[in-house]
Amino acid sequence: AEVSTQSTGGTSECPFKTPLQAMRHWGKEPFPTIYVDNKAEGETYSIISQAQMKKLTKVFQRELNKAGDKAKKEKEEAEKRAQNLEESKNVKITEDPSLPAATQAKINKLEELRGSRVKVFGWVHRMRRQGKNLLFLVLRDGTGFLQAIMNNDLCKTYEALLLSTESSVALYGTINTVPEGKSAPGGHELHVDYWELVGHSPAGGVDNLLNVESNPDVMYQNRHMWIRGENMSKVLKVRHATVKAFRDHFYDRDYVEVTPPTMVQCQVEGGSTLFKLDYFGSEAYLTQSSQLYLETCIPAVGNVYCIAQSYRAESSHTRRHLSEFTHIEAELPFITFDQLLEALEDLVCDTAQRIMDSKHAQLVLDMNPGFKVPQRPFKRMSYRDALDYCKKHDIKKEDGTNFEFGDDIPEAPERKMTDMIGEPILLCRFPKAMKSFYMQPDPADPIVTESVDLLLPNVGEIVGGSMRIFDEQELMAGFKREGISPENYYWYIDQRKYGTTPHGGYGLGLERYLMWILQSANVRETCLYPRTADRCKP
Repeated sequence: AEVSTQSTGGTSECPFKTPLQAMRHWGKEPFPTIYVDNKAEGETYSIISQAQMKKLTKVFQRELNKAGDKAKKEKEEAEKRAQNLEESKNVKITEDPSLPAATQAKINKLEELRGSRVKVFGWVHRMRRQGKNLLFLVLRDGTGFLQAIMNNDLCKTYEALLLSTESSVALYGTINTVPEGKSAPGGHELHVDYWELVGHSPAGGVDNLLNVESNPDVMYQNRHMWIRGENMSKVLKVRHATVKAFRDHFYDRDYVEVTPPTMVQCQVEGGSTLFKLDYFGSEAYLTQSSQLYLETCIPAVGNVYCIAQSYRAESSHTRRHLSEFTHIEAELPFITFDQLLEALEDLVCDTAQRIMDSKHAQLVLDMNPGFKVPQRPFKRMSYRDALDYCKKHDIKKEDGTNFEFGDDIPEAPERKMTDMIGEPILLCRFPKAMKSFYMQPDPADPIVTESVDLLLPNVGEIVGGSMRIFDEQELMAGFKREGISPENYYWYIDQRKYGTTPHGGYGLGLERYLMWILQSANVRETCLYPRTADRCKP
């Protein structure tokens, strides 16, 4: 339809789709002349018929009346809310001095306080009003969730009417077991007799910023609010339990923890992935790995490890890459390659078992119901075996050709192979040309190294390790091969001069380990504030 007047839209170049849309655009009677499509040959538009105009005018009028009724109702409701709010200012609540003094407690300690009067601080996680005199809350305090019931004047105060999710409150009342046939977190609920508002939250709470339907960019931009959700809270708690499990594993096996520097002047994994920085006029980098520093510690403390941040400046956007990640690294002196592989099996299985024996085991099962601690020994597979497996099972490169000796097997085909095999794989003995300068060549086959990647289903590689070159001349040849000046590595080279020994070590990515434990889709879901090639905030 075309309205015969000068306006935005409603022209022959930009007509409305229907006459009713033209009426809505105009907004009131009388309407200008409305033209509609003409089916007659040679004619484009004709004036709308009187019958059609009369029919559509009635439709328009009904819409107008309905909109007016809605606006009137909304106005009345707004006035009623304003009146209720004003009246609520006269409702005052005080703590009854005749009641027993409240014992302040965390939510996870309330079971032993059933029947007692308690005081609990927390944030309103969910809320539901039932009429004017009843309000149900679910409170969280980081240790758990608590159902609370408020009634009568407690839910009629000015603060109560404005209360919304994410407000912080202090609730006083008695902890009672829920009636038979009912359920609540922890099997009990708080019957509130007094409460205080600690911190207000805007109406709608977190939903003002994000919800389950928000796109990933919105969720990462508001990560500070996303972590308040139940799933992310579980991830952070499992991460906490996992770090403790690793430390307990190392402690029980007589490893010593050290804290290497993260600002360095040497590379470990190739110069192209270094974050450069100006260190008081000198060029320095954020560390790619603490391995070299750990190697210097083994003559001092023996088996050594660290849990520290590492950085990789690679513009990678895969599901398992971060620019900053938590790196669990260890170095062991006087071992063989087979003993290194056994240490890796022990690390992964023992740590997983410790998590599943901890109080956080149920959180793991909530997110990954099928998780089971893997059985030892893990499948051993050489790099050459992996090439043969890929050929046999039609796993090819992007250009459709087979992988050949010397080719790196990227994430997608590597994961496909791992998922097809369906169990942990120790992928060993990679070509010397593919690996870093410090990796020990295999004495039985010098064109490959005594190196290993641990591959786990759903993730792929989570550990990289190797025996380290312990002969000074071989190490210098490695520097030369990689085009690295040994000048800044004098302290590392000294380890080969003063009592060198066969030794090996590994680095494990904590976020990837958690991907495996929790069956997460992306490594960004297993860290607090992910740093990637396209995000360095909040």
